[in-house]
Amino acid sequence: MNFPENLKYTQSHEWVLVEGNIATVGITDHAQSELGDVVFVDISSSLTEVKKGEVFGTIEAVKTVADIYAPVSGKVVEINTSINDNPEVVNKDPYGAGWLIKIELSNPEELNDLLDANAYKQLIGH
Repeated sequence: MNFPENLKYTQSHEWVLVEGNIATVGITDHAQSELGDVVFVDISSSLTEVKKGEVFGTIEAVKTVADIYAPVSGKVVEINTSINDNPEVVNKDPYGAGWLIKIELSNPEELNDLLDANAYKQLIGH
């Protein structure tokens, strides 16, 4: 299982890559493996803003549907629409092409509440 050191993690299994004031968000390798084969990702195309801790979409897998929570607050600057036609990329490349949204941070201090790779590994028992 992969736990990139350059990412921040949430207890609800989202990851965050911060570049400047833009946070790219996806679900972790652990989360996609627990879900199984992802068949649909539902993020509203009209989503313009997210608040830390709130649900911004769902991921549907063969055996379950899971909410996706915003790890930070801010303006949504991009939604990965390519996963609409290829949701399986969330399984194949969760930290790359399987990213979900990009957020312009409105409160960068919220990043301090996120886990580093070691704390996330401890959370899931690795």
